Amino acid sequence: MKTAIILAAGLGTRMRPLTEKIPKPLVSVGGKPLLQYCFDNLEDAEFEKAVVNVHYLPDQIIDFTKQAKQSFQISISDERDELLDSGGGIVNALNQLGDAPFLLLNADTFWLDDPSEDQKNTNMLVDRFDRDEMDILLLVVPLARTTGHHGKSDFNIDEHGRLSRFRGTTPESVIYAGAAIINPRIFDHISERKFSLNQCFDEAIEKGRLFGHIMHGHWITVGTVEAINDAEDAVKAFASG
Repeated sequence: MKTAIILAAGLGTRMRPLTEKIPKPLVSVGGKPLLQYCFDNLEDAEFEKAVVNVHYLPDQIIDFTKQAKQSFQISISDERDELLDSGGGIVNALNQLGDAPFLLLNADTFWLDDPSEDQKNTNMLVDRFDRDEMDILLLVVPLARTTGHHGKSDFNIDEHGRLSRFRGTTPESVIYAGAAIINPRIFDHISERKFSLNQCFDEAIEKGRLFGHIMHGHWITVGTVEAINDAEDAVKAFASG
């Protein structure tokens, strides 16, 4: 598995007025743009290709990808004419992703790997994926190891890693950490041009083929301008141990 897609097309409306001038994936946290965290993860995991989808202020993101220093190839999936949502954006890029399972990263969240672990989260996610058993494998994290997430959990996870939708507080509840491995066959029956990836999550749950891998380290999301300070503090605290 050497190909990834980075979803970077969002409008970032909750981060206005900051995102009136720059797209959210280029907002800096901890001294580097959010999109760079994605690039660093792919570089560390020795990926060979990344597809980046763009819609809002696309030229800024395209220019950033051209200036970025990395060993993998970057191509652009252009959605400037129509924002296709998470699922539609992936389908729009399938001709660049190929037929094999691929890694998905959200450009507006990131995580800090635990340096005491032998493997980084991206590599562990890739190693955990079993295409015979899974359609989708999500990177997930307990709420206690997050910064910036103020909602409820997304899923419950059982002892085998199988996910179901969160239906109330349990010790086994987790949130989606914005990274996943997806078998593109899940899109074969979908005819809509614009749709959410959550639709695919629910279909995989019904088949018993949505799984989660609990990440190590700390996960950070930056939803508002005010949340940047909390994210900066979390990065500093994690770095200092």
